[in-house]
Amino acid sequence: MSEPREPVNIASHLPDMARRQPDRQAVVFPHGRDAAGRVSYTHFTFRQLDRESDAIAAGLIDYGITRGMRTVLMVPPSLDFFALTFALFKVGAVPVMVDPGMGLRNLGQCLKEAEPGAFIGSPKAQVARCLLGWARGTLTRLVTVGPRVFWGGTTLASIRRPVRPDAPFQVAPTGKDDVAAILFTSGSTGVPKGAVYTHGIFESQVQKLKAVYGIQPGEIDLPTFPLFALFAPALGMTAIIPDMDATRPASVDPVMIAECIANFGVTNMFGSPALLNRVSRYGVAHGLKFPSLRRVISAGAPVSAAILERFSRMLEPGTQIFTPYGATEALPVASIGSHEILKETVAHTREGGGVCIGKPVEGIEVKVVRITDDAITAWSDDLALPAGEIGEIAVKGANVTREYYNRPALTKLGKIPDPAHGGFYHRMGDVGYADGDGRIWFCGRKSHRVITPTRTLFTIPCEAVFNTHPEVFRTALVGVRRDGITEPVLCVELDPETRRQTEDQIRGELLALGASRELTRGIKRILFHPAFPVDIRHNAKIFREKLAVWAARQ
Repeated sequence: MSEPREPVNIASHLPDMARRQPDRQAVVFPHGRDAAGRVSYTHFTFRQLDRESDAIAAGLIDYGITRGMRTVLMVPPSLDFFALTFALFKVGAVPVMVDPGMGLRNLGQCLKEAEPGAFIGSPKAQVARCLLGWARGTLTRLVTVGPRVFWGGTTLASIRRPVRPDAPFQVAPTGKDDVAAILFTSGSTGVPKGAVYTHGIFESQVQKLKAVYGIQPGEIDLPTFPLFALFAPALGMTAIIPDMDATRPASVDPVMIAECIANFGVTNMFGSPALLNRVSRYGVAHGLKFPSLRRVISAGAPVSAAILERFSRMLEPGTQIFTPYGATEALPVASIGSHEILKETVAHTREGGGVCIGKPVEGIEVKVVRITDDAITAWSDDLALPAGEIGEIAVKGANVTREYYNRPALTKLGKIPDPAHGGFYHRMGDVGYADGDGRIWFCGRKSHRVITPTRTLFTIPCEAVFNTHPEVFRTALVGVRRDGITEPVLCVELDPETRRQTEDQIRGELLALGASRELTRGIKRILFHPAFPVDIRHNAKIFREKLAVWAARQ
């Protein structure tokens, strides 16, 4: 007789926190400004968020959005966004999270693949759905967050059901392998893919984040990326949602970020490298200090040493900036702090050794395997490369997604079954190597490697050499086909704040810099670009594919 399945539902953290700290603020959201320009805020306590999500969950079931139903959630960051997300998890429905910044064509393709039965969205999202025919063949339930006009369905205000405090909504008894959500990748290296998250994967992520960073209930979180904000209530932190456009972190008003940190005594902050760059430039120039911060976490792309050093000047001596490594399909995989980077690994990075992303977090197995663009049908120990040799990074663990929804070919390409030991390895699509101390060094995307007639060049190590020039903001190595041969071309974005010379002068210095290293000696063509195209999610991942097309036209 089999043992009964233990229920695992990521939403169960919320009622638990509502019991442990009912009157502590769970989510604080900006709610306009007064005549003096000061931000006013509205909020949910943990008890209020729990009860509001209970009321919505009860209404969702009455309306026919039930366990297992894939439900598009296209609502801007708000108190309703938090309540709806936890309500869907409580019901056992499957939220489908898409990034509006991925472009209309990608959005339509993603929603078609997800085959959702329900669509919960703002009036603007509902209008776009109608005009563009998103998921027209599968949708049966429509909920509008705000006024409903011609598109039918119901409204969030209409579906709320009163739930007595002494008889709260019963969270669906889902198991660790039950699908919890479909989260689409940013599409920075191709068409976005829907990573299938189970409740067990979410639970593993929460536990790993808590263990790796020592996060405690009662902390104050400043998440500048909406999806990361959802971890805060599960970890018992108060989420302070800043007054910013989350799709444009590189353009954030640093005063607003500093204001949030000071007003609420923020202890934990998440921000993309682009946001940290902007806030640190302003903060250092104005002598700002953030003594309440216990840690800063930055992800989405490698964080330069210059940004780490500059932002660290605003922190207490013992406070670090952590740069976790991972992806939508697997997070976190590894982590390293700014103390180790600035004191030790940055010197090797500047010499072309790649970016150190630290040691694997506990419970994650990381292998570096030989590079191939083909599927790998089964794991074999001879796939693994020795320390120091660059290959593709592959990971295995409880927080790693097993498949892409409705993308069997990409699932086959991205996963390596391990029948001998159970489970599978996920191919990160990144290249790197392990050093003798067990740390992993990141060398770029596999698809971005430049294969010349004489050698293969990896982007991050080569670019790091040129990035040491004081007038360079960032560089991107791309390959351009000329007469049937791939030529390496370095695209350069200059730093307007430090630039003093002409492009010809800088080009000459960069060529000399490249010639001084064996790694970069073959890079002889340099093009200056006014502003690199970057991903909408973090404003930090460089669209090298677009740059390659641009470079070929020059």
